[in-house]
Amino acid sequence: MPSDLDALLERFRRGPELVAVAITGAAGAELDFSPGPGKWSIRQVLCHLADSELVAAVRFRMVIAEDHPTLAVYDQDLWAARLDYTRRKISQALDTFRRTRSENYELLCGLPPETFSRTAVHPERGRLTLLDLVRTCAEHDERHARQLQSLRQQFRHSSARA
Repeated sequence: MPSDLDALLERFRRGPELVAVAITGAAGAELDFSPGPGKWSIRQVLCHLADSELVAAVRFRMVIAEDHPTLAVYDQDLWAARLDYTRRKISQALDTFRRTRSENYELLCGLPPETFSRTAVHPERGRLTLLDLVRTCAEHDERHARQLQSLRQQFRHSSARA
């Protein structure tokens, strides 16, 4: 097992806080600003993160409990449209993300290190280990935190020109 497991789990744990820091002070029109067609707003990104964490919770449990399960895929754009991310409350989305991540973190921290070598099959990505899934989640949060910071900068620039 890689010696960086503890560091990875810490990155995983901190994800929701990176996101929360990235949106601190955002309000009003800034929350729904989109830089262009097909681009998500702060609100939509937060809803996506909350739902992604729920999907991750199921995937983690499948890999831990089952032998070589096939993981379900989901279409994030359909989820955004049909679950109406544009109308969901940011505070609830952030709370769901934080709460679910905390539960996932507690589950993962209690596992023997060899559990992180358990595998699953993702129909689009092929064979993945539990460790791969945790790393993907941590990277996903970090990427979206940067996206949220960028959205805020783009909003400020567009507001300054208006």
